Amino acid sequence: MKRILGYLKYYKKEVIIGPIFKFTEAVFELIVPLVMAKIIDVGIKNGDTIYIYKMGGVMILLGVVGLICALICQYLASKASQGVGTRLRNDLFKHINSLSYSEIDKIGTASLVNRITNDINQVQVAVAMLIRLVVRAPFLVLGATIMAMILDLKMSLIFWACGILIAFTLYFIMKKSVPLYKVIQQKLDRVGIITKENLEGVRVIRAFSKQNYEKERFVNASEDHSSIAVRVGKLSALLSPLTTAITNIGLVAIVGFGGIQVNLGNLEQGQVIAFVDYMMQILLALVVVANLVILFTKATASIRRINEVFDMQPSIKEFNTKEIVAESTDAPKVEFKNVYFSYGDSDEYALEDVSFKIMKNETIGIIGATGSGKSTIVNLIPRFYECKKGDILVNAINVKEYPFSQLRKQIGVVAQKQALFSGTILENLKIANENADINLIEKSVKIAQMKEFVDGLPDKYETMISQSGKNLSGGQKQRLTIARALVKDPEILILDDSSSALDFKTDRNLRNALKENTSDMTVITVSQRVNSIRYCDKIIVLDDGRIAGIGSHDELVKNCDVYIDICLSQNISIDEKEVG
Repeated sequence: MKRILGYLKYYKKEVIIGPIFKFTEAVFELIVPLVMAKIIDVGIKNGDTIYIYKMGGVMILLGVVGLICALICQYLASKASQGVGTRLRNDLFKHINSLSYSEIDKIGTASLVNRITNDINQVQVAVAMLIRLVVRAPFLVLGATIMAMILDLKMSLIFWACGILIAFTLYFIMKKSVPLYKVIQQKLDRVGIITKENLEGVRVIRAFSKQNYEKERFVNASEDHSSIAVRVGKLSALLSPLTTAITNIGLVAIVGFGGIQVNLGNLEQGQVIAFVDYMMQILLALVVVANLVILFTKATASIRRINEVFDMQPSIKEFNTKEIVAESTDAPKVEFKNVYFSYGDSDEYALEDVSFKIMKNETIGIIGATGSGKSTIVNLIPRFYECKKGDILVNAINVKEYPFSQLRKQIGVVAQKQALFSGTILENLKIANENADINLIEKSVKIAQMKEFVDGLPDKYETMISQSGKNLSGGQKQRLTIARALVKDPEILILDDSSSALDFKTDRNLRNALKENTSDMTVITVSQRVNSIRYCDKIIVLDDGRIAGIGSHDELVKNCDVYIDICLSQNISIDEKEVG
């Protein structure tokens, strides 16, 4: 809560002045019943028309001034709440981007989206209500009770009795409902996850005719969320009728007891009407308080979820912000020294005792069965993940010593899952290098085997790409992401299974183009296809997180059983003499 309240320091003026105007409005509202009582007891009783008009004018003036105060407070509350929400959203987005893959994987993208949108919206509304109503509603309750005491002390006991009963009701409802709001947000996360999976995987779902299954899965998650929401709703729904019932009982007591006092001559008729007005003010204020309880309960649950993200510190930290100058030019470009890695808190290693050297300008292939750790290795080089034990060096310098920007500036990554953004082809290509000229862009597109496709488009580089590249085929997306990495002109180019959607001819042309035009780059290719890495200078063969062999294709077919099995599984002929 302290972290969220800290954002209010940027809006001290609004937070202080807003409630003052609302307090002024409440004061005027409390004066109105007294004016009404005077009109009845003096003006109407004595038939004094001038007095009635005069006091009526006072009531109108009180109403107009109160309205102006309310509008000013509303403006200040909106300004503060939107400002807090914007700052909080920006800071949360910035913090999320500082987290490593491990933390993002732990929370999940659907939950993060829900927290940065829905949860912050709840906080925004809470800030607005804090300025507008937190001062006004309790003051009206307390003020109406004090005004009643001034009018008649005995009659005010009815107000106190109603207040105690309502306070007990609020406490009971809060105690039962507060813990459930966090559960509601968690259930909403689950609905968000299923929705995201369905929208992203709609083609797969339809291909396997799993629409009914997915509908049932969504309905179950939605009903699970709905059942908790209904349970909380039932508890919250008790607030208004219970407070109304208690207040109405108080009204009956006021009218009954007040009538007796009027007959006895202890009270004036106008005073009884004032008591009724004050009780109605208390009723309306308590309804507001009841809604505020629900609102702040939701906001509290949302704040806890937001704080969970803020409290989560990145497991991969930048230890140095100054650029490092590599001293040795003969050192390996990339080196792994006895590297161990596991995902999350798992005790099972995804990589175990991995050691190898990649020299400058070498082309390296990494191959192995699914789950053998191929992608894990290349994700460790730019420090997307942190190894548990061992050292990873780039230019003979431990990757932990590099600033993130300097390390990742040297590396161009084409991820296994293509990520494109809505915008033009040119905008997507320039993500890697904003200052890239058209010659570099055209060269990169040509190497990636995209030139013919781009030239055939009516708008060429200005062609719009839809969200996630939905208007491109799998192969087109892969080639575009390869071109984007080449536009960066990196020292190390990592291709993580980036040609899996390409036909064999395009794949061959791509490999030949890379070989001819990237002689000054160190190229690391992860692939399931032997033909994609067959002619690399060196091939690293992985088996269940361990290195099964390192060498050229010819060397591996002689001494690496795992590599031989992979070749045979892909119908790649191996000379038996070479194997033996």
